[in-house]
Amino acid sequence: MNQKQNYLLMAEYNSWMNEKIYSICKQIPHEKLHQNLGAFFLSIIGTLNHILVADIIWLKRFSDHPKNYSSLDYIRSIKKPHSLNQIIYDRIEDLTLEREKIDQIIKDFILEITEEDLENSFSFNNMKGEHFNKKFSYIILHFFNHQTHHRGQVSTLLSQLNLELGITDLLVLIPSFDLTS
Repeated sequence: MNQKQNYLLMAEYNSWMNEKIYSICKQIPHEKLHQNLGAFFLSIIGTLNHILVADIIWLKRFSDHPKNYSSLDYIRSIKKPHSLNQIIYDRIEDLTLEREKIDQIIKDFILEITEEDLENSFSFNNMKGEHFNKKFSYIILHFFNHQTHHRGQVSTLLSQLNLELGITDLLVLIPSFDLTS
């Protein structure tokens, strides 16, 4: 399995988990979604917005790649978030629509990158303006790991509200290995 196949699996996992989380969150009253539950981004809506904000920030960085990935055209057209705790969407319905759009963009972007792209360096500035140059494949790995990390926090917040996500293991999406082929 090459790196790109791994990232395609992670893009599918990202979308699958977001669908599970958002379907539960749509059933939670607005006030509960905004309730400070002591998380780093305070509330469920705060944490979900943070994941979206970080995804947009990274996708905007990727959209500056010299290869000019066409899958990121929409990302180029939207404003860059100004902070990591920015609430872009106050209502779960609006957040869900944007999340679905971004998840599809992520899948399309991963389909568009090549193994050669992943082996090259990637230069970017963080939110403080500090410059970095890292291997592109590791940055993509960080991108997916960040989502998983914060979805774990959302899972805990939902559990505190006695709401169960069910199975969240990546293992569910990993195809079976056929020894006969």
